[in-house]
Amino acid sequence: MDTKLERIGFIGVGVMGEPICRNLALKSGLPTIALDREREPLERLAADGVAIAESVADVARGGDVVFMSLPSGEVVHALCHGPQGLLAAARPGQFIVDLSTSPVDTTRALASAFAARGAVFMDAPVARTRAAAQAGTLAVMVGGEPDAFERVRPLIATFATDITHCGPVGCGQVVKILNNMVLFETVVALCEAKAIGERAGVDPALLFDALSKGSADSFALRSHGMKSVLPDEFPERAFSVEYARKDLSYALRLAAETGVDARGARIVDGWYEESIASGDGARYHPVISRLIGG
Repeated sequence: MDTKLERIGFIGVGVMGEPICRNLALKSGLPTIALDREREPLERLAADGVAIAESVADVARGGDVVFMSLPSGEVVHALCHGPQGLLAAARPGQFIVDLSTSPVDTTRALASAFAARGAVFMDAPVARTRAAAQAGTLAVMVGGEPDAFERVRPLIATFATDITHCGPVGCGQVVKILNNMVLFETVVALCEAKAIGERAGVDPALLFDALSKGSADSFALRSHGMKSVLPDEFPERAFSVEYARKDLSYALRLAAETGVDARGARIVDGWYEESIASGDGARYHPVISRLIGG
């Protein structure tokens, strides 16, 4: 008989993890324990009833399901495989859900390693913004067996409104990585269009408004183009060039593994490399508009 998932563990309460953890704790009503290197977000979550863990083992003991929201697949791998890591602390029947964006091969290798300990590992990378995380309206792409997906879906629904079961373990990462690749390439096209149109005598605001009424309309145009590229606003602590390049590297890695010539993605990577070299790596990733526009 399947055991009930009655306790939640959470590792990584940064920009996205903190609001996700808060929604999990408040909306599920289940005891929740969280871990992070930074104390401040943990103390904010404590005000909402989240217990503060002192170690990975604390989280593993305190959660029938453990969510991870970490900066990269490399960090996920290190946290799981460390001598006092999550893999060593995992127990039979436990669910491990990676909300991070991680390489597909890393994800599938971790799933095998946890399965050897009787635990179930799933990938559930999240999409959309911090505001969506706060509102509980994220999009989540899940990789895992159908029965496992149904077990964790009610918990994911506390912080997401669009939940897609993409297939076996790793498929959630495939979809998320390609989602980001398409977004990044679209943002480059918008930056190129702005630069060309402006130099050809068309007001950029008029250009983007016209594009939004035609076949070039997109979420990237309305969000990244109109709200960031047009006003030339690229804050820090948003989805930075460095983070975008990390995700793009996973797409290029997957392209190489599948034998696809992803030259459009390589062009984007070149812009990211130049942007980081110019000192803008910590800024919101559409900042490449400044380079493209000269």
